Amino acid sequence: MIQVRELTKDYGTTLAVNKLNLNVSAGEIYGFIGPNGAGKTTTIRMMGGILAPTSGSIVIGGRDMARDPVAAKKMIGFVPDRPFLYEKLTGREFLHFTADLYDVSPETFPAKAETLLRQFALWDWADELIEAYSHGMKQRLIIASALLHDPQILIIDEPMVGLDPAAVHMVKDIFQELARKQITIFVSTHTLSIAEELCQRIGVIHKGMLLAQGTVNELRQIAKLGTARLEEVFLTITKEDTFL
Repeated sequence: MIQVRELTKDYGTTLAVNKLNLNVSAGEIYGFIGPNGAGKTTTIRMMGGILAPTSGSIVIGGRDMARDPVAAKKMIGFVPDRPFLYEKLTGREFLHFTADLYDVSPETFPAKAETLLRQFALWDWADELIEAYSHGMKQRLIIASALLHDPQILIIDEPMVGLDPAAVHMVKDIFQELARKQITIFVSTHTLSIAEELCQRIGVIHKGMLLAQGTVNELRQIAKLGTARLEEVFLTITKEDTFL
């Protein structure tokens, strides 16, 4: 569903992403981890069509992002690392605004909105102004809005920021259910325990380069660490100059 080929973003003074190659299949939850400044958010913004690459290609569900950006973006539910919400709208109104952007049918919107608001434990707050929401509620609302148009691919940067343990558990369950429905999830996170538990495969990026990718066991083999936790594996792989 996601094919990235030789993807590069060069700012002149900084090579943020360097010839990145990725394949993510339908129904796969793919984790993307790396230190601060590694190129994760730049990669996600290019995959979401927000940032143009210097070179390389991104194909989303068979649609080339450069040649057919509108069709490619319609297949994506995109949640950036710093999502913007119109806080003078209610939760329901914000979903309605999002539905209009994606041409969601007015006939189907009420039922879809109710389903998502209930699923993300926001139904009781549906008609309250977003400015009254907690940070975790806002995060749940933005993820719900990304699912409103039934995307085939969910691209999300740091989904668990600000969520309490119950909300983290709820979002993980939702992601796993989406994956069972063959929706592809590409998730960048600094929460390595969540990546270890949730993702079928994980890519490790450092200094704009993909150093390693695979299952947690495959990453352990690459790092030569046996049964170590992902945190130790990650620190070993990203250790200065070890895998570059």
